Amino acid sequence: MNTRKPARTVDIRGKLILLGTGTSVGVPSLGCDCPVCTSDDPKNYRTRCSAVFGLPHGNLLIDTPPDLRQQLIREGLGLIHAVCYTHEHADHIFGLDDLRLMQFYLGGPVPLYCNAQVQQRLEQSFSYAFENRVHTHAGAVPSLQFHRIDDQPFEVLDTPIQPIPVRHGPRFDVLGFRIGNVAYCTDVKEIPPASMALLQGLDTLVLSALRYQPHPTHLNLDEALAVVEQLQPRQAYFTHCSCHLDYHEVNATLPPHVRLAHDGLQIPLT
Repeated sequence: MNTRKPARTVDIRGKLILLGTGTSVGVPSLGCDCPVCTSDDPKNYRTRCSAVFGLPHGNLLIDTPPDLRQQLIREGLGLIHAVCYTHEHADHIFGLDDLRLMQFYLGGPVPLYCNAQVQQRLEQSFSYAFENRVHTHAGAVPSLQFHRIDDQPFEVLDTPIQPIPVRHGPRFDVLGFRIGNVAYCTDVKEIPPASMALLQGLDTLVLSALRYQPHPTHLNLDEALAVVEQLQPRQAYFTHCSCHLDYHEVNATLPPHVRLAHDGLQIPLT
């Protein structure tokens, strides 16, 4: 396969871009007429959670949500070099087919870094992409290559990655990721002590905070603030937010070093 560069892609080296900051149903949510869902403030418009690290040797995508295509177009990103997955829930994987063009730009398959559970779910949900048969033409299905990860450090695009195991409710594990002094942890309900140790000394923590009320599988706003208070990062941003959290109203109540994130937020990598 011949390699060709995409006609349009911006250089994001040295940045973390939050592509989507919304909960699993997005904001606005279907059928909801609450003040946030009917707001004309663009910072209350939240697509499903994902992010991209602009590393020295390429763009590392975190998760492939259903809104991936529009997120990448919005940010002018025509090129993804690799993907790391936090977990296998639908709002984090169902945009996988949007990677089909990347095989032409990369000259080969897109590397997917994930644990065994995510790989199994992707192979089930996108079985057409992994069938051992000849396809009608190049680009008919995404070209992908799995790389198994667990809770041990690994490298992507010549960059060291520290996985951060967290709990998404009582029976479900998720991986956050730390690169340098920036960490991205979504769909969090509990952070075990060993993982709290891995999150010390951060310049920036991106952490999920679903709503005001308690939730069985997500941190609420007060619980997320308690994590920030314990870890003391220089800056914290809350993601995976529902329509219960108005961007400006909530930010007016938060400490200066803590903010709700918004789609398209750019964070320096340190």
